[in-house]
Amino acid sequence: MRAIGPFGGGLGRGEVCGAVSGAIAVFGLVFSRGKEEERENLRMWPHIQKFIDRFEREIGRGSIYCRDIAGADWRDLEAVKAFYRSEKLLDCRRLTGETARLLGEFLEGFERGK
Repeated sequence: MRAIGPFGGGLGRGEVCGAVSGAIAVFGLVFSRGKEEERENLRMWPHIQKFIDRFEREIGRGSIYCRDIAGADWRDLEAVKAFYRSEKLLDCRRLTGETARLLGEFLEGFERGK
């Protein structure tokens, strides 16, 4: 968990949503090479693209960027404090759960060979 903690807040800059970044890290665990002499599994890229498309359409309100989804300026300490005191934090937690559910659908599909 520590390694992906900084993904929150779109890498602390409002960039790609931390839940999306975390999901992509899981795709890496499933498809990426584990040793230098291994090759990347090229199936990784279409799965990531489909995942991001669905996230954007179904969860992210048309975006994958935290600044658009959360509506917070992560470079402004007072704005970040206000975010953590607001309902936006609950929205972010809900979004993270929905992202985990979507990732689970993809992982189940991998197990079934889709």
